[in-house]
Amino acid sequence: MDQMVDSLQGMDSAFVGVFLAVMRFVAPVLVLMILWRCCKPLLTFRPEPEIWAWLVMKDGKKIPVLHWENVIGQHKRSDILIDFPTVSRNHAVLTRYDDGSWTITDTDSKNGVFVNGKRIRIHALEEEDEISIGGVEMTLQPISKQQVERLGQLRTKASSGMESIANLLVLSIFQALTCIAFLFTSQSVVPILAGFGGIMALQWALLVFYLIIRRPAFEVETVAFLLCTMGMAAICSVKPEESVKQLVALCMGIVVFLLVGWSMRDLERAKKMRYVAAVGGILLLAVTLVFGKEYYGAKNWLVIGPMSIQPSELAKVCFVYVGASAMDRLLDKRNLITFIVYTLVVCGCLALMNDFGTALIFFFAFLMIAYMRSGSIGTIALAVTALGFAGITALNIAPHALKRFSSWRHIWDDPLGAGYQQTRALMCIGSGGIFGLGIGQGWMKNLFAADSDMVFATLSEEWGLIVPVLLVLAIMALALFTVRSSAVSRSSFYTIGACTAATILVVQTMFNVLGTLDVLPLTGVTFPFVSNGGSSMICAWGLLAFVKAADTRQNASFAVRSGKWRRQDG
Repeated sequence: MDQMVDSLQGMDSAFVGVFLAVMRFVAPVLVLMILWRCCKPLLTFRPEPEIWAWLVMKDGKKIPVLHWENVIGQHKRSDILIDFPTVSRNHAVLTRYDDGSWTITDTDSKNGVFVNGKRIRIHALEEEDEISIGGVEMTLQPISKQQVERLGQLRTKASSGMESIANLLVLSIFQALTCIAFLFTSQSVVPILAGFGGIMALQWALLVFYLIIRRPAFEVETVAFLLCTMGMAAICSVKPEESVKQLVALCMGIVVFLLVGWSMRDLERAKKMRYVAAVGGILLLAVTLVFGKEYYGAKNWLVIGPMSIQPSELAKVCFVYVGASAMDRLLDKRNLITFIVYTLVVCGCLALMNDFGTALIFFFAFLMIAYMRSGSIGTIALAVTALGFAGITALNIAPHALKRFSSWRHIWDDPLGAGYQQTRALMCIGSGGIFGLGIGQGWMKNLFAADSDMVFATLSEEWGLIVPVLLVLAIMALALFTVRSSAVSRSSFYTIGACTAATILVVQTMFNVLGTLDVLPLTGVTFPFVSNGGSSMICAWGLLAFVKAADTRQNASFAVRSGKWRRQDG
């Protein structure tokens, strides 16, 4: 290894200089190419609505059933709108299972749901059953098995295996060039080779696994690995000795990604996992309250021997699990109240830890879940008002949070004190310009949290403004893809889980980037997949599993399987 270092250092300085100079201009092109190849199919696929059955009215009129979970009611946002005075706003839920069977559930409507003249709470439907919803009579006419097969053929096809291999080849070329550039400028050969080599090995191993299970779509994962690569670049510039630790966290994140995806292959299993996740999330925060260590004003770390973890990051995945639910549960007021109480407990624990940045992220996730559950702008307005009062109280009792807010938009008033980090970050971003100073050539690496809270500035200085802006756009593209795919998702569990996960990723990115730029207060949250931190990496991959599960294209999501769903009549 010493001979390798000597040979690299002994190479012609002119060649090295030319290589590093060329990399400044080649890197943005390769990053843009990778994102274009991956994001274009995600943002341009056709989210086709699917007709799974028909509700046949007494007068012969047919109403198409477009989802596996459908709200029937008088509300304009109902999946199946029946505008009749005796029908409640959200009267019933019509649900299809993977074996082709259907159930109908009364959601505590005023006039009830009747099947064959008998009032029911939940009932397994047969094709000839007569259904009465608020006195409006109809029958269910499911599509045939041949039509189901035809629907599958009409769905947008995911990328082929060859396209995924080509995308990963381009990413691997970029990773190899980046690794070589670092080897030219750093003495830490082993950590750099381990960091970049480990990422390359992991991404190819995951793609091979996908090809074996015949799920060739790899665009979402390729974007995530690109983000991880840039995070490794920041680490190798600031603290190369921590590259192996981050690689281990990446391995653990992929394991969590696969486990969460596996749990959602059976929605009945996923619904049971909600209770495990609920208890697990509270226990993580409770243990931190009792045994946690305080760093920089926030008691949000658990130190176990040489390891330190931030349990609030892992609790985010649990929170998404708890918030996602099946449609009949969504319309249960007791279930919504229970979730609100759970949210208050979580945010209360974070407030006691003085971890207000993470609490704010949980609150945004709650807003997304509350809106998707209720569809009420009034509910959201009430929650935001409550946040305002809670925020004022927190600032009065938590000097740590107040100090950060007091320096917001006033960092140049005290550039050697409260504004030290952000003023230096802004200067470094400016000095980096469009194409950067070059790999390993920045000053930001001398600043505290240059590879975590301030990673946007570190990348901007060395790589130029184009590359980190493209990374922000990559997160936005994943969120937009989630919205598009969720519009035709079969289950509300997938829809709410994916949209909430995407909300957390976007909000974290905005807080991290805009906090660095002093547009928002510096909250100390991480840039998903990019910032140095094992807990953050594991959380990001866990959230990505929900995004992946909502992918509606053919053979795209490993969370979808062709198996028998269990019916529950209670």
